[in-house]
Amino acid sequence: MAAPHPTHTFKLLLKREFWEHRGGFFWAPIIAGGISLLLTLMGIVVLLILGHKAAAAGELQVDGVTINGLDIALLTGQLKPEDLRTGADILLLTNSVLPYVVLMFVVFFYCLGSLYDERKDRSVLFWKSLPVSDTETVLSKLASAVLIAPIIAGLVAIATMIGFLVMVSVVIAIYGGNPFTLLWGPAHLGTLVLGHLSWIPVYALWALPTVGWLMLCSAWARSKPFLWAIMVPLFAGIFVAWFDVMELFDMQSGWFWANVVGRLLLGTVPGAHLPYRGDADHMLQNHDGVEAVLREASPIAMLNSLSMPELWIGAVAGAAMIFVAIRLRRWRDEG
Repeated sequence: MAAPHPTHTFKLLLKREFWEHRGGFFWAPIIAGGISLLLTLMGIVVLLILGHKAAAAGELQVDGVTINGLDIALLTGQLKPEDLRTGADILLLTNSVLPYVVLMFVVFFYCLGSLYDERKDRSVLFWKSLPVSDTETVLSKLASAVLIAPIIAGLVAIATMIGFLVMVSVVIAIYGGNPFTLLWGPAHLGTLVLGHLSWIPVYALWALPTVGWLMLCSAWARSKPFLWAIMVPLFAGIFVAWFDVMELFDMQSGWFWANVVGRLLLGTVPGAHLPYRGDADHMLQNHDGVEAVLREASPIAMLNSLSMPELWIGAVAGAAMIFVAIRLRRWRDEG
C-alpha cells in the first residue's frame, strides 16, 4: 500500500484542527458578526423612534423648513458626496470589527493550548502513534492560527458588511430614499473587501512572533503555560527598565517594551502593526483621522505594510521559535 502524499496528510491535519476547534475558528466570528448586525438593528430602531418623535414635535428641519414626516431623501439631500462616501465607509468598517476582536482572543488561546493540551489529556500518545511527524503536526497548528482562522474571520467580516448594507438599504427604501445613491454608490465596498483580503498575509507574518512564543511556551511548560507566556516577557521588560539595560546600547527601555514585549504578546491583535509604521507619528498628528483610517484599510496600504523591516525580522524570530517548539514537542513526549 502506497504511503499517503505529504500534502494529503497535511490537509487531513488541517481538517483535524478545524473540527476540534470549530467553535473558536468558525462559530465565534459568526456569532460576533451576528451580534454586530443585531446591535446595528437595535441602533436603527432607536434612531427611527427618535426620528418619529422629533418629526411629531416639529423638530426636524431642513433649510428652515419643518418636516412633518421622516423622509430620508429630504433629510439627506444637503449632504455632500464626500460626506456620504466617508460615512458609508466608516459604518462598514465599524460593523466588520467585532469578528476580528474575537479572532484576537481565539488565536491567542488556541496557540497557548495547542501543544500543552494534547500532553495534558494524553491524546498526544495516540497522535504520535500515527505516521505523522512533529513538524507536520506543529505546522498544521501554525497554519490554522495564522491562515485558517484569519481567513474565516475576514470572510465573516465581509459578510457582515454586506448584511449591514442590505439591512440599512431596506430602511432607506421604506422611508423614501434611494439605497443606491445614498449607500451602495458612495461606499467603496470593493476596496474594503480587497482590503480585508489583503490584510490576511500581513496578519499572518506580523503575528508570527506572538504565535511562535505562545506555541513555544505551550510545548515547554509543564503547567500553567498562560502564566509563563505572560510573565516572562513582562518581568524581562521590568528588569530591563529597572536596571536601564538598554542604555548600554544607547537606546531607551521603551524600545524593548515595543519590539520585544509587545511583539511577543500583542501580535494577534489585528492592526497591531500600525504603530510600527514609519508614518505612525504623522497618522496620530493628522487631524483628518477618519480619512487616515480609511486609507489604512485600503489594499494598497495593507500590501505596503509588507515592506516593513520589523515585520520580516519578527517573522524570522517567530519561525525560529516554531522550530524550537517542534523539537520540544518530541523531547517532552519522550519525558
